[in-house]
Amino acid sequence: MNESNVASQFGVSAESLASLGEGHIAYVKQIRSEDVPGLFPQAPQIAPGLKLFALHAADGTPIMLTDSREAAIANAWSHELQAVSVH
Repeated sequence: MNESNVASQFGVSAESLASLGEGHIAYVKQIRSEDVPGLFPQAPQIAPGLKLFALHAADGTPIMLTDSREAAIANAWSHELQAVSVH
């Protein structure tokens, strides 16, 4: 189910859905190093084949990149954000 399906099913605009949790929730997502340039264009070149973790704001904005899930969660907590995991 994508964002627009959820929005239409519950009578919520896509914009309202995207702003839910803003400033309160962040999510941690495991990514591959090959995905880094698309999410973090300013990041230095990283060797392929590495497992990394990205912390994103509730609206999907990338916040940080790290090699440990624990570091991503700690960064969320340090910014007073509740971290959730996305698989």
